[in-house]
Amino acid sequence: MIKCVVWDIDNTLLDGTYLESAEPPPPDPRLLGVLRELADRGIVHALASKNPAAAAEHVRAVTGARFAAAECGWAAKSAAIGRIMADLGLVQAEVAFVDDDLFERAEVAAALPGVLVLSPEDAAEAAQWPQFSPAVLTAEGSRRGELYEQRRVRDQAARAYRGSRDDFLRYAQTSVRIGLAGPAELARLHELSVRTHQLNSSGQPVTEAAFAGLLGSAGHLVATVRLADRFGDDGLVGAAVVERGQASWQVPLLMMSCRALGRGVLDALLGWLCRAAAQAGAATVRVQCLVTERNVPLRLALAAAGFRAADPAAQPAVFVRQLTGAPPALPDWVDGPAAP
Repeated sequence: MIKCVVWDIDNTLLDGTYLESAEPPPPDPRLLGVLRELADRGIVHALASKNPAAAAEHVRAVTGARFAAAECGWAAKSAAIGRIMADLGLVQAEVAFVDDDLFERAEVAAALPGVLVLSPEDAAEAAQWPQFSPAVLTAEGSRRGELYEQRRVRDQAARAYRGSRDDFLRYAQTSVRIGLAGPAELARLHELSVRTHQLNSSGQPVTEAAFAGLLGSAGHLVATVRLADRFGDDGLVGAAVVERGQASWQVPLLMMSCRALGRGVLDALLGWLCRAAAQAGAATVRVQCLVTERNVPLRLALAAAGFRAADPAAQPAVFVRQLTGAPPALPDWVDGPAAP
C-alpha cells in the first residue's frame, strides 16, 4: 500500500511554473481532486520541488491541503524524497512520486527503485489503483494528514523547549490512557496490525474476527493505548495482546503507530504490562518479537524497559522481563486500569 505521495509543484500540482509566471499559478484541478480523494483515504502528501520554499507555501494556500513534509531546493529530488521518507518513517515501497519532467522521474527511479514513479497522467488515474485503496480506514486513519501537521508543530516546540524530554511531555500536557479493548475498536486494531512496522512485534496483519475472538477469551486480554496532548488528539495509537498465565504473561502481539515514537507511550504500555502482570502474580512478561530490519525501534524500547532476549539467535526472539523487586513506575501523565 502507498502511504505517502510526494508531489512536484511546477506543471504538476500547479497549472504552470511558479518562478516563470507573472502571477503564481493556480492548482491543476484534476490533480487537486486526486490529492483530496487520496487524503480522505488516509494517504499523506509531501512536496519535493526545485523551487524556493515560498512555492510550497503557495501550494498550501491555493490547495488548502495538508502536507506532511516539504523539500524545496535545487539538489536531486531522490535526495529530497529520501529525507521525507526518513522523517516520516517510510520505506520506498510505501511512497509514490509524481512529476511532469521525464528526467526527474528517471533520476528518482534509478536512485530509489522501490518508489512508485508516476507522470501527472498516471496520477490522474491512480485513485482507482489497488495500491491507493486501503482495505480498512478508520477515523484515526482518515486524519493522518492532520496528525502529521500536528506532529510538525509539536516537533518545532520540542526543539525550542529547554528542558528534558519528560519535562516537555508534561509541558505538552501529554495524556496516555491504557484500557481494555471493546467491540467498537476492532476495525482500528486491524488497521494498526496492517499499517504498523517499526513498532510491531509480529509483522502479520490480524483480522477483526481474530481480535473479536480474543475479546471473548477468558485467558486473553487486549490492552489499547490512546494518546493526546495540547497539540492534538492522536486517538488509539497502540495495543498489546496478552495470554495470561499464572507464572508468566505472554505477549504475542505488541504494536504502536510511529506517531507515538519519542512520546513515552511505548514505555508506558510496557511499564503497565509489567505492573499488571506482577499484581496478577506472574513472575515474568515475555514478548515474542519477529526480528526484522524495520522493527529496530521496538527492540530498542524493549531493551530499555529491561527485557532481554532469551535466545538472541532465535526467530522470532522472545524478550523476557523478570518481575522481581519494585514494579516500574508510571509517569503522572499515564492512566491505566488495575490488573484485570
